[in-house]
Amino acid sequence: MGHWLQRNIIEPGKLPLLLALASFVMTFLITRIVVRLIRAGKGPFGNVKAGGLHIHHVVPGVVLTVIGGFGAVASGRHGIGPAVCAVLFGMGAGLVLDEFALILHLDDVYWTEEGRKSVEVVAVTAALVGLVLSGFLPFGVNDLSSEELQDRSGAIATVVANFGFALIALSKGKGRTAIFGAIIPVVALVGAIRLARPGSPWARRFYGRRPRARARSILRVYHHDRRWAGPRRILQDWIGGKPDPEPVRSLPGGR
Repeated sequence: MGHWLQRNIIEPGKLPLLLALASFVMTFLITRIVVRLIRAGKGPFGNVKAGGLHIHHVVPGVVLTVIGGFGAVASGRHGIGPAVCAVLFGMGAGLVLDEFALILHLDDVYWTEEGRKSVEVVAVTAALVGLVLSGFLPFGVNDLSSEELQDRSGAIATVVANFGFALIALSKGKGRTAIFGAIIPVVALVGAIRLARPGSPWARRFYGRRPRARARSILRVYHHDRRWAGPRRILQDWIGGKPDPEPVRSLPGGR
């Protein structure tokens, strides 16, 4: 089956990556369904506890990631070993990144606004792996011809230029643009040309004495966030579940 897939559907050597991506996405979706059922008090599922300690699913995720990663390094290129390790690694990565916000904040923020970061990171990771699986390589290496690859100086210059575009986009506060730009250089180029977001390192360094550029930056971000924040939140709620409402803070003096 694996040999048939490699010959007819995907490029040779990419079957483990396909299996890892599929198991990653499926594990995340199944995990989200289970935790939403637990949250709603439905089904036979419940939190895993040991001696009163809540075991988050990031723990088995780390175990599976370690086993799959080291197993992939130790296994050869042929046989069923690489496929099994890829599935284990994908499952572990899905469990770990589903609680990325918990790791980032070192707090149980799963059902809070901060917990939305986990859904965003999983979506970005799946998209990047899908692009690599489709044939894209970091910093435009896949766009180089055989003659350019033989010319080491030209290849290095292309990689450095594309990396520079991604770095500029990152310094302008465009994290997602920089990440995707590392795979698709034209995305990084657009991010490097456009105005920086307010508060970004680029804006603090170059917009301090340019009030017009600073004002345009603030206005553009306002319109962008106003247009896309709502649909993005709806999509995140649909995939990962709606966060708990924040408690109302009382005024000083009990008012």
